[in-house]
Formats: sequence, structure tokens, C-alpha cells
Amino acid sequence: MEQVVIVLFLTFFLAEFLVEFVLNETNLGYVCGRFDGQKVPDFFEAKISLESYKRSVDYTVAKGRFQRWAEICGALVTLLVLFGGALPYLDRLAHDLGGHFPAGTQSTGILFCFGTGLIFSLLSLPLDLYSTFVLEERFGFNKTTVKLYMVDKLKALLLAVAIGVPFLFGVLWFMEVTGRYWWLWAFFFILGFQLLMVVVYPALIAPLFNKFEPLKDGELRQRILALADQVGFKTGGIYTMDGSRRSAHSNAYFTGIGRSKRIVLFDTLVEQMTVDQRVAVLAHEMGHYKMRHIRRMLVVQSLFLLAGLYILSHLVDYQPLFHAFGLEEASSYGALVLFSFLAGPATFYLSPLMHFLSRKHEYEADRFAVRTMKEGKPMEEALFNLTVKNLSNLTPHPWYSAYHYSHPTAVERVSAIRQESGASIP
Repeated sequence: MEQVVIVLFLTFFLAEFLVEFVLNETNLGYVCGRFDGQKVPDFFEAKISLESYKRSVDYTVAKGRFQRWAEICGALVTLLVLFGGALPYLDRLAHDLGGHFPAGTQSTGILFCFGTGLIFSLLSLPLDLYSTFVLEERFGFNKTTVKLYMVDKLKALLLAVAIGVPFLFGVLWFMEVTGRYWWLWAFFFILGFQLLMVVVYPALIAPLFNKFEPLKDGELRQRILALADQVGFKTGGIYTMDGSRRSAHSNAYFTGIGRSKRIVLFDTLVEQMTVDQRVAVLAHEMGHYKMRHIRRMLVVQSLFLLAGLYILSHLVDYQPLFHAFGLEEASSYGALVLFSFLAGPATFYLSPLMHFLSRKHEYEADRFAVRTMKEGKPMEEALFNLTVKNLSNLTPHPWYSAYHYSHPTAVERVSAIRQESGASIP
């Protein structure tokens, strides 16, 4: 049976790799094929200069080529870890070290999980460095210094330990102590833990990496407060974030729940957009809240989590699974790590479904923004602004966007906005 497990895993793993590779190459060919170096696509002709279009194509191609090698390296690292003896070695090491800590079984599991994650983090570090200091630097997006990069990595590591240890301890404890229906108890524990993170993230975690300042009183603040009052959106504050410390990319988001809920604007977005455009972006984000999109996505993700834990409950004692990857004995922590590898292909093949739902929500939030502001021009201009400033791909292949884009393309969104507002569509 071990051979069957290996063959099945390799079949789905390599199929995922090939599909990803073909999608990336198809997208690159599609983008380059539609770029003649002389003309901007008709839809964007009045909004984007030829020079900006050339840069967006160059950026898309550079990212695609980088993704090609990142996928190859990622696949090789995964196969090396699974079939190169790394897991049995980590298992023995975790057993030796775990016995020196309280709650030996859970401690062993935590060490094994962290050891596996550390291997991938270290081996992916060169790619991350290249992406940040070469690729993003080349196109003027990187603002991170080497010192800031290293400090961020150290903070992330310490945070992973501070959060990951109690989280893994809880999951492993439920797996080992609560009997046949451990997966149900673990499910509620994970949901509760996620809710706790949503509450503490804005006030305790996010400030470790960025500086947040209340938005100064002025036209923008008054317009946002008026908009929030108009749609019945209660917020715990409006803040600007020093996103420009690390990147020239721009964004805005809502975070937290209840009294911890706050609106966050990247300082780059504040600098790059007009007041009307910024308000339109926030009207879109408020639309997600008012139309309960976040709640819906949480329900869908929770169902996937519950299904995954249920499947894991049937694999936790399946010896051929462990033997296939070199582990001598079945264990809860071993099952947890192996299942994370097995779930990868399943998640990949389900991504078009999740992205379809996400894109549907984006259309609805755009519609909410247009109806709230009683015009579509500000939202349309904001999308063009974000597209130009972030060098977004103007002409992605439909298959590629279906697998990778959680948002509709700029063409699709602007067309829908114009249809909603009654404007002409070229």
C-alpha cells in the first residue's frame, strides 16, 4: 500500500505542477502576443500611457519568469523533504529533544512541525531575497532596506513561535486526548483561535511591523465618516499606515471586528489618489461588510476546514501513509504535517471555485460603491489609478486569471461599473 500512496501523491503533485507551469507559460505568451510595443489596448488608451503599458508588460513578464523558477525550486524542495530522508531525521530529533520538555508528546509534535516549516523557510529565503531586492527593486517598488528586511524576518519568527506553540499544542492535544471525535473539538478550537487573532491583530500584531497614525482631520476624514454614517458602518478608527517604508504598492483594508474594527489606508494610496477616489475605494470595502461577504467566505472556509479535519481523522492511524514517506510510526503530528502536503493539490484544484465566489463579491462591492456614491466615475478612476501605479497585468489570459485572480480584471470591473452607472463601454 505504501507504493500506492506514493504513486497517488506523485500523480496529483506532478499534475498540479504541470498545470501551474502551463498556465504561467500560457499567460506569458498571451501577454506578449497582445503587446506590439506601439499601442495601448483600446480599453485603456485614454487612461494609460504607452510607457506605463510597456512597464506593466515588462513587470508581468519578469514576475512570470520568476514564478517559473520558483515553482521548479518549490517542487524540488518538496520532493527532497518528503523522499530525501528529512522527515525521519526530524522525527528522531524531535523525539530526542521533546523528552526534555513538559507535555512530551505535544512538545515533540511542536518541534517536528516547526522543524519542517523552518526547512521550507530557509530554502525559500534566496527566492524571497531575489523577489524583494532584485525584481521589485528593478521596477521601483522595493523600499525595504536589508536591515529592515532582517528585522521583519526576526519579528515574524518570534511571532510564529509565540502564536504557533499554543496553537499547535491545542490542536495536538485535541487529536490525542478527546477520542474519536477529536476533529470536531479541534475544529471549534481553531475557529476560536482564528477569532482571537482577528481581535488582537489590529492592536497588538500589526503595530509590530508598521506604524499606524489616526487620519488627520480634513476633507478625507470627514468624507469617510459621512460615508460610514450613511451606510451604517461602525468603525473603531481611521488610520494611515506607513506602507511606503517597504513598498511603493498601494492598498486599503478593513481589519478587526466589533470595537477593534478599523479602516487602514496605505500612505501610498493617500498620496496617489484624489479624495473622491479614496472614498470610492472605501465605499467598495464597506460594501463587503454590508453585504456580508466576509461572513460568507468564513463559512465556506470553515466548511473546508471541517471537511479537511474529518478526512485527517481517517488518516491519522493509517500506517501506509507514514511508511510511504519514511516515518516508522503513525503520530498525530506526523499526520498533521503529511496532510498539509496532501492538501496542497486539493486546494489548488479548488481555487477556481473560491476565486469565482470572490470575484462575484468584488462585482457586488463595486455595485454597492457606485450606488452609494450615486456615480461610477470615482470607482472607475480609482481602479485605473491602482492598475497604473501597481503595474497590474492589463491583459491576463482567462485561464490564468480563473486560477489565480481573486479579483476580476480591470477591464471586467470597469465594464461592470459603467454598465451599472449607465456610462458607455468602448
